[in-house]
Amino acid sequence: MSMNNAPNVFLDPNANRFQVNIINEDHDNTETAQEDVGSDPPHYEETSFTDETHNRLRISYRPGKRELYDNFRQNGEKTEASLHPYDTHSKMYYLQTFGHNTMDPVPKIDYYRNTGSVSGNKLNRPSLLEIHEQLAKNIAVSTGSVERVANGESSAGDETAASKEEENKTGFVKFGWVKGVLVRCMLNIWGVMLFIRLSWIVGQAGIGLGIIVIALSVVVTTLTGISMSAICTNGVVRGGGAYYLISRSLGPEFGGSIGLIFAFANAVAVAMYVVGFAETVVELLKESDTLMVDESNDIRIIGTITVVCLLGISVAGMEWEAKAQVILLIVLLVAIVNFFIGTVIPTNTEKKARGFFNYQASIFAENFGPDFRSGEGFFSVFAIFFPAATGILAGANISGDLKDPQSAIPQGTMLAILITTIAYIAVAICAASCVVRDATGNVNDTIVPGMSCNGSSACGLGYDFSRCASQPCDYGLMNNFQVMSMVSGFGPLITAGIFSATLSSALASLVSAPKVFQALCKDNVYKGLEFFAKGYGKNNEPIRGYVLTFAIAMAFILIAELNTIAPIISNFFLASYALINFSCFHASYAKSPGWRPAFRYYNMWVSLFGALLCCGVMFVINWWAALITYAIELFLYIYVTYKKPEVNWGSSTQALYFVNALDSALALTTVEDHVKNFRPQCLALTGAPMVRPALLDITHAFTKNNGLCICCEVYTGPRKLCVKEMNSGMEKKQAWLTKNKRKAFYAAVAADSFRDGVKSLLQASGLGRMKPNTLVIGFKKDWRSAPATQVENYVGIIHDAFDFELGVIIIRISQGFDISQVLQVQEELEKLEQERLALEATIKENDFEEGKRGICGFFKKASTLNISKHETKGNTINTIQSMHVGEFNQRLLEASTQFKKKQGKGTIDIWWLFDDGGLTILIPYILTIRKKWKNCKLRIFTGGKVNRIEEEKLVMASLLSKFRIKFADINIICDINIKPNKESWKFFEEMIEPYRLHESCKDMPTAEKLKRETPWKITDAELEAFKEKSYRQVRLNELLQEHSRAANLIVLSLPVARKGAVSDYLYMAWLEILSKNLPPVLMVRGNHKNVLTFYS
Repeated sequence: MSMNNAPNVFLDPNANRFQVNIINEDHDNTETAQEDVGSDPPHYEETSFTDETHNRLRISYRPGKRELYDNFRQNGEKTEASLHPYDTHSKMYYLQTFGHNTMDPVPKIDYYRNTGSVSGNKLNRPSLLEIHEQLAKNIAVSTGSVERVANGESSAGDETAASKEEENKTGFVKFGWVKGVLVRCMLNIWGVMLFIRLSWIVGQAGIGLGIIVIALSVVVTTLTGISMSAICTNGVVRGGGAYYLISRSLGPEFGGSIGLIFAFANAVAVAMYVVGFAETVVELLKESDTLMVDESNDIRIIGTITVVCLLGISVAGMEWEAKAQVILLIVLLVAIVNFFIGTVIPTNTEKKARGFFNYQASIFAENFGPDFRSGEGFFSVFAIFFPAATGILAGANISGDLKDPQSAIPQGTMLAILITTIAYIAVAICAASCVVRDATGNVNDTIVPGMSCNGSSACGLGYDFSRCASQPCDYGLMNNFQVMSMVSGFGPLITAGIFSATLSSALASLVSAPKVFQALCKDNVYKGLEFFAKGYGKNNEPIRGYVLTFAIAMAFILIAELNTIAPIISNFFLASYALINFSCFHASYAKSPGWRPAFRYYNMWVSLFGALLCCGVMFVINWWAALITYAIELFLYIYVTYKKPEVNWGSSTQALYFVNALDSALALTTVEDHVKNFRPQCLALTGAPMVRPALLDITHAFTKNNGLCICCEVYTGPRKLCVKEMNSGMEKKQAWLTKNKRKAFYAAVAADSFRDGVKSLLQASGLGRMKPNTLVIGFKKDWRSAPATQVENYVGIIHDAFDFELGVIIIRISQGFDISQVLQVQEELEKLEQERLALEATIKENDFEEGKRGICGFFKKASTLNISKHETKGNTINTIQSMHVGEFNQRLLEASTQFKKKQGKGTIDIWWLFDDGGLTILIPYILTIRKKWKNCKLRIFTGGKVNRIEEEKLVMASLLSKFRIKFADINIICDINIKPNKESWKFFEEMIEPYRLHESCKDMPTAEKLKRETPWKITDAELEAFKEKSYRQVRLNELLQEHSRAANLIVLSLPVARKGAVSDYLYMAWLEILSKNLPPVLMVRGNHKNVLTFYS
C-alpha cells in the first residue's frame, strides 16, 4: 500500500491541521498508486451555520493547488457515480484524516438533518459497527466521488444533488426578513384601529393612561416576541408558524389543539378585515348617495368581490402576494406621514370649530388625564385597543417560505413591534396635543368679550364648547372617529390608509390560515384532514386550504354578525400567544440539553409571566369568550391525546417527563421499604412479549397500575449477531407492549448461555427502589425431551432467583405459552398478502402507464389482473393447507388469550401450604380486585391435623381477617402426608425412569464412571432420601384433582429444591406431577420476607 503523504503529514510545517487524503490500496499488494488530487487536499478552516443566511463552507488551498482541486471537483462531485461501502472494485480507497487511515468521517451538518429535510438530504455516517469491526477486504468505493466519501456521505448524496437541482429548476421563492417578516408584521399590527379608534382611546384614557394602555399591550406582544425568538433560534423552523413552534415545543396535544383554532381564527379574521374595508367603502357610497341595494347587502357584495380578488392574488403565488403587501405598506406609510404633516399645517376656522388647533400646551395638559365616559374604564378601553397590537405572528405563519426563519422571525418581528409601537404612541400624543375632547363643529361658537366660559383649553383658544357637557356633540376626540382624516394634510390619503390596513391584514390572514392548516394536516394530527396537506406549484401552495379559507370567510361575510365572534377571534390569537410563552418557559424548565436557543435575551420566568398575562388579558377583553376558547382548546387537547398521533418531535413535555421520572426515582431511593407498600415487581421471562402473550397477561393482571413488570428476553449465540438482532428489535417490542396497552417494559440481554443472561437480568434490572422482587417464568413443558443443559439452566435460574432473594412464580397452562408457530403462520400469510398487493399495484401501474395501446390493451391488462388475483388466492389457500393450521394451533391460540377474557363466576383456589411471607396469598387477592377476576371467590386450602380441624380453620380465618382479605371458604387438608395411590406413584416412577442412574445395580467403578459422565441423573440414594417429599408431590396432585379440578385458577406453594441435594430432573418431575392435568396453576414461593401486615 502506498502512503506517499502519510508519514510526513505532521512534519510538514505548512501542513494543515485537518486533512483528508485519498489512499489507494491494491488487494494483492502488488500495485501501489495514489490519486494526485489527494496529495494536497482542501483546508476546511471554519464552518458557521448561524452568522449569516448565505454562509458556505470556506475553503483555502495550498499555493498552486487550486487548479487541482477544481479539477477534482469537476471530475468527482459532478459525476453520477454513487458511493456505497459495499461496492466491489479492483482497487480500494481509504481516507486519511489527521494523518491516519480511517473510515471516520469529519463533522458535517448533513449527518444531523432530519429525513426529508428541505435544505438538504440527511446523510448517514459509518456506523459504529463498521468502524469498530475489522475492515472487510471487499469494501471499496468508486473514484468518482472521493470528496463525498471524505465527508461521510453515502448514496444519499445523489439524492441531495438531485433535490437541489430540482429546486433550482422550479425557482423556489424564499423571502428575506424584511419582505417576509417585517413588512407583514407591520401591516398586520397597523390596522384600522390606528385611523378610527386611537383618537377615541386617548380621549377616554388621556395621554398618560393612553400610553400605559399601549405599553401594556406592547408588553404582551414583546414578551411573546421574545419567547418566539428563543424557540425559533433553537433549531430549523419549517412551515406552520405558531402551530409549528408550539407543537414542536409542547407536543402534538397542545400544538394540534391550538393549530386548528389558530387557523380558523385567521380564516374568520379575513372576513372581519374585509367587512371593515367594505363598511368604509359603503360609507363613501352613502355620502355620495350611490348605494347599490342597501347598506348590509352592499357590504356583502363588496366583501365578496374583495375576497375573490384577494384569493386570486394569494393563489397566484407568494411572490405576487409579497409585492401586493409592499405596495399596501407604502400606501399605509404615506397615510401616517400625511397625518403628521397635517398636525403642523396651520388650521382653519372649520377645523377649529371641530376641535383642531394645532399643537397647544393647554390642550396637551387638559388631555393628559383620563375622562372615562359612558361606563368605560381602563380595562374596557384596553380591551378595545389590544387587538390593534396583535399581528406579530404574520411573519412566523409563513415560516416555510422564509430563507432563514431562525434569524428572520426574531429580527423582523421585534423590529416591527418597535416601529409600530413608536407610531401608535406618536399618533396618540400628536392627536391628543392638537384636538380637544369635545367640539360642536359650529364656526359661530366663538367667545365674545364679556362671555363666561367653562375654563377649558378651547376657551383660551377662543371657542366655547361648553354646551357639549349637556348635549351630545359630533366632533372632538370623544365623538368623532374621523379625527385623523380631519387633522391630516390630505383627507383621502387617510381613507387610502384605512383601505391599505384592512386589505393587508385580510391578505396576511388569507395566506396564514392555509399555511398553518397545511402544516397541521401534513403532520396528520387529525386523521380526516390529510386531503388539505397537498401543495401545488413551486412554493408548495396549499390551494385546497385557500379554497377552504375562502369558503369560511365568505360564510362569515354573508352572516355579517362579526361583533359577536370578534372577541372569540381575539381570544384565539391570545391563546396562541399564551402557549408560545408557555412553550419557552416549559422548554427552559425541562432543562433539556437540546434547548440551546441562539437568541439569549429571554428568561423562563419572564416567559411564564407573559403566558399568565395573556391569559389575564383574555378575560379582560371578554370573559365568556375566554371561557369558550379554553373549552374548545381543552376538547381538542383531549381528542388529540386520546387519538395519540404517531409523532415524535422531542418536545419539552417529553423532556419534563424524563426529569420528573428521574426526580421521583431519586426521591424514592430515600424512602425505606415498608411492608404496607409492598407490591409485586415482576421480571417475566416472556422472551419476545408477542410470543408468550398469556404469560404476560397473567403477570400484567397483578402488576398493572400496581407494580413493575419487565418482559425479558435472552439472546444466546454468536455475540455479534445477537447484539444486532437484539438492538434491532428493542423498539419494535416495546412498541408492541404500548400498542396492546400492556404497562410493562421490555429488556433484553445477549449472553453466552440462557442462565447467564437471566443472572444479569436478576441483578441489574430496575432502577433504585423500582427493582424486581419476583421472577415469573412459564413451566418448561418439554423438559423430558430437551437437552440436559437446558433443564440445568432452567432449574438453575430458580436457584439463582432464590440466591438473589427474589420470589418465584412458575405458571403452567395446559397448552403451553409459546405461540411462535401461530405467529409464523400469520407472518407467512401477511407476506403473501403483501406480495399479492404489490403484484396488483404493479399490474395497475403498467396498465395506466401503457395506455397508448388503446382500449384493447386496457382490457387485456384487466384480464391479466383478474387472473393474477385468482392465482394469488389459490396459492394462498394451498400455502395455508400445507402449513396444517389445524385444531392444535386453534387450541393454542385460544389458550394464549384465556387471561384476556373476563373470568366468570368461579373460584381461585389457594393451596397455602407453607408460609413464604404472604406472597402466595397476596397474588390471588390482587387478581380479585381486577375487573376480569372480580367475580371469582377465594378458597383457602392448608394443611392441618385431623383432631384440630375446627381450631385450624379459626386460626386461618383470624389471620386472613387481620390481613383484611375476604375469602369464601377454608379447607383444612389432613391427609397430605399419606402415601399416594399405586397408579399415581407408578406414573411418577415411569416418568423419572429415563433419568435414573440405578447405581445400586452396578459395581462401584461403573457407578462412579456413570456419575461422572451423567451427573444430572437421579441417583438411588437421592431418590430414597427424598422419597417422602416425592410422595407429597404426587399426593398433592391427587388432592388438587379432587378439590380444585373446577377452579378458574390454582395458586399453590412452590416446593423448594435444596441446592446440591436435589437433582434437576427430580425437581422437574416434582413440578410436573404437582401441576399435571389441572386448570391454570401458579406455583408461588415468596422470598420469606413479610409482604403482608395487620398493623395500620
